[in-house]
Amino acid sequence: MIKVLVVDDHPLFSEGIATLLQSTDIAELIGEATNGEEAIDLALRLKPDVILMDLNLPIKNGIDATRIITNSLPDVGILVLTMFDDDDSVFSALKAGARGYLLKGANRMETLRAIQAIANGESIFSPTIAVNLLDFFKVFQPAPTLIFPELTEREKDILELIVAGKENADIARHFGITLKTVRNHISNIYSKLQVADRAEAIAQAKNKGMGKKRF
Repeated sequence: MIKVLVVDDHPLFSEGIATLLQSTDIAELIGEATNGEEAIDLALRLKPDVILMDLNLPIKNGIDATRIITNSLPDVGILVLTMFDDDDSVFSALKAGARGYLLKGANRMETLRAIQAIANGESIFSPTIAVNLLDFFKVFQPAPTLIFPELTEREKDILELIVAGKENADIARHFGITLKTVRNHISNIYSKLQVADRAEAIAQAKNKGMGKKRF
């Protein structure tokens, strides 16, 4: 049985959770707290497996209570169960140590599944929260590393052809430019890459992953 502590200052909600837990054989309610201070005291004394934590609590809010509890009892899984779906609340809860974030209004099966997931050491989020998290990390993905950013696009294209074994005349025909222009581009490539000849340029280019294009 998963030992559950409920932290919420709304009696009707706590009663609903109690009724839900009584109807299943996977979890049991071992305590209820109505503010953050009580939550900390009961957590330290009862050592639940999972804490259902509201955020908007009197005396000490759910974020602070979560931080203190997770610092003292790192094995206790905290599932935030709240009405707040804004990014600040979500990220503050996760930074404080919460393993999951569920919005009130989740149905019976969603709530029980979340409790089981948290007890198993997993993380779980309401669908809308999960989508917001994915969108956030998409926006803040690091930009891909550019190969030879000092080279112009034309110089990179010419270097690709050099790596492919093309001679200057082939490169000139490929781009419809003169041999002199090709030689000027190659001279610039050597200078920017600080290489002495074609062999060194090819070696450096292959080391950076070039040479996979087919012409």
